Formats: sequence, C-alpha cells, structure tokens
Amino acid sequence: MTSDDYLPVPWDFREVLDEAIQKGVSGRIHYFSPEPQVERVEGRVDALKKETSGEYLLTDKGEKVRLDKIITLFGKPGPAFDDYESYGNACMNCHDDEDD
Repeated sequence: MTSDDYLPVPWDFREVLDEAIQKGVSGRIHYFSPEPQVERVEGRVDALKKETSGEYLLTDKGEKVRLDKIITLFGKPGPAFDDYESYGNACMNCHDDEDD
C-alpha cells in the first residue's frame, strides 16, 4: 500500500465493525502503518471517527487505526488484506533464480 489516499471500505466490513462495537469484542487488529509496515494493536473497538484524512477506528486503549489500512480485524480479513498478500509475495518476486 503506497498510496496515502483514503479508499472507501466495503459496507459489509463496516457492519463487522458496528457489530464489534455493539458486542464489545476485543482482540488483535493488524494494519499497515504509513511507512508502510505491518503493525498490530490489541483491544476493543470503542468507536469510529471520521476525519478529513479518512475514517478511523478507536480502541479502548486510545489507539487510532485507519479503516482502509486494516489487514485483519480479530482474525477476519479487512480492506487491506489483498494488499497484504501482495506485500508478502513481493519478496518472492525480488530474487533472480538462475540455473548455474
């Protein structure tokens, strides 16, 4: 994920977020940081917040994660999951396999 432009997230993922907030679900969230680097936080999703730079989830521990950068939410694929797969596979494509 190299672009910093906010990409709208699928409606079904928003429903997963709303349900997590209502049920007070807690767990691990993996996401891309701005670098991009894979990061993780643990906690409960308390709220969603809309800003000019995009939409964010807020955890009970005060962490703020941009929705379109979420790789997994409590073990379920998020909007950036496909980018994560590409990110992980990029290393496999960077080696020249030459027969000697």
